[in-house]
Amino acid sequence: MKAYSQNRSSSFLKLIIAFFTVLISSCEKVIHLDLNTAEKKYVIEATVTDQPGTAEVLLSQTKNFDDNNQFIGVSGAVITVKEEGGLLTTFTEISPGRYEAPVLAGTGGKSYDLSINVAGNAFTATSTMPARVNLDSVYTSDELIFTDTRKIVNVVFQDPAGRGNNYRFIQYVNNLKEKQLFIQNDDYTDGRLNITKLYYFADDKSDSTIIKSGDSLRVDMLCIDPNVYKYWYSLARNTNGDNNNVTPANPVSNIQGGALGYFSAHTLQTRRMKVP
Repeated sequence: MKAYSQNRSSSFLKLIIAFFTVLISSCEKVIHLDLNTAEKKYVIEATVTDQPGTAEVLLSQTKNFDDNNQFIGVSGAVITVKEEGGLLTTFTEISPGRYEAPVLAGTGGKSYDLSINVAGNAFTATSTMPARVNLDSVYTSDELIFTDTRKIVNVVFQDPAGRGNNYRFIQYVNNLKEKQLFIQNDDYTDGRLNITKLYYFADDKSDSTIIKSGDSLRVDMLCIDPNVYKYWYSLARNTNGDNNNVTPANPVSNIQGGALGYFSAHTLQTRRMKVP
């Protein structure tokens, strides 16, 4: 009798499992993702610095998923930047999608309004150029990264008292721009002397951006406003491969009108050195 009850229970359990297996299978639905039908959006990369000859706007459009990554600029846009309490500057297209204003140099503490009109679309953005924080020096040090010892750039600067300073660093090795994003704020370093290490992650030992003795280095230090910091921070979160990140999304843009990208009014300082 006991054996009969056990066999009956086992048969009933198998029947339940089979029922739910069929139920779950019947709920499956094949989803086809059409990655090439998304509406194209304009992409804006606009900068104004405190150095003449650096004001630039790159204007392009998004591509289909399987297209190449070659930049194809959008021509025919009317682009202006108005300085707070100052003049209106019109940008000139020098090549498809690339617009420049060689005489425009910004001033720390002032706001700048960007206006772009292209093919019946209007985009605007505002960025305030922070006060300049001096870049004291740069040098390299040997640092252990996992099992390899690599040369790392150190950037030295004094953060001023009062929170709210935001920084971006751009590194070039033998004129090649490092893809790693280097951004920092003063949430935990307010008013302190900063020695910021620009750690980078090369794919292998043959990577051309690995720093070696004799290489030529260039480091740009940008003082950026909080909204531009949010753009680069959100972009870094989406691209650094951290499994704890939220679902990937477009970076937080300060551009109004539906375009992707950013407008940054920032200070610019450059240091160059030969790696010992």
